[in-house]
Amino acid sequence: MKKILCYLLLVIIGATVFSVCADAQFKDKAFTQNYNSPEDTTGNDTTAVMFSLKKFFKGVSHKEPLQIGTMFAGSTVFIGCEQIYNRQYWKLPLIYGGMGATIGLGIHYRKQYNSSLDAYNADFAVNGTNTTFKIDNDSKKISNYLFAGAAAIYWGTLMDGVVNYNKDAYPQPGKATIYSLLLPGLGQAYNGEYWKIPVYWACMAGSYHFLSLNDTNYRRYKRIYNEATSDPENYDGPISSETALYYRNVFRRYRDYSIVALAGFYLLQAIDANVFAYMHDFEVSDNLTMDITPVITMPSSSYAFGPQQGNIGFSVGLKF
Repeated sequence: MKKILCYLLLVIIGATVFSVCADAQFKDKAFTQNYNSPEDTTGNDTTAVMFSLKKFFKGVSHKEPLQIGTMFAGSTVFIGCEQIYNRQYWKLPLIYGGMGATIGLGIHYRKQYNSSLDAYNADFAVNGTNTTFKIDNDSKKISNYLFAGAAAIYWGTLMDGVVNYNKDAYPQPGKATIYSLLLPGLGQAYNGEYWKIPVYWACMAGSYHFLSLNDTNYRRYKRIYNEATSDPENYDGPISSETALYYRNVFRRYRDYSIVALAGFYLLQAIDANVFAYMHDFEVSDNLTMDITPVITMPSSSYAFGPQQGNIGFSVGLKF
């Protein structure tokens, strides 16, 4: 459960950083389409403009249009602002009530677990036995589930805000990108490219598999190395400390490669969703014709060092 919460937190942080800082990917005039001009009130924009608290709060108060990237980035901290901007105020009590209840109960059960653990350790230290107190592992499990529920509500709140943002405009590259950040493959589904979903999921699942496998082996050889070096006189394991050190470093390097591969495929599918959402309205017809026209070009006199000579060439143009 801790791993799931950590991965979810990393995804949320990565989504926030990506939506705020990906200025190189989302230019203001990408593909010569003016998605982010101040005059554009259609909402058909991207996450190009860097985050601004002033713009965010003006948008939330409906004083000016709010771009989806700014809305999403701000709502990762100011929870519920997406629903305010979308004028769905009735959802706020559900969001705050749900998150407050799950977090509050999670803290309560975690305190029960910690109290039982402290009592168990104190009793064992005094009496050398553990018959009086028992560790309340059930409270620990319940608290983990409650914290996971709070994280799920938080994730659902972000997703709900993006889904309900300017429903009439399609396609929206910013929406496709954030879809992919929140749920890999959803941006491809938004673009209608369903065949890409199993490809990206297979790549990420394979990367995670090797990440888990390499991490397990790394921990194994790390433990063996520590045992072999902490008490070398009494160590009688089948693997020497030098061999354990070698394999520990090898599997640590492979584990790091797996992390890079997993992050790379995750970001690649988000970029893919953005690019193909941009290209959605670009018409490419199979009915093409070519015109070849002869032309004569004369060099400028300022660059001519001898008798001026003309060049005969051809001008090629494509017609749709």
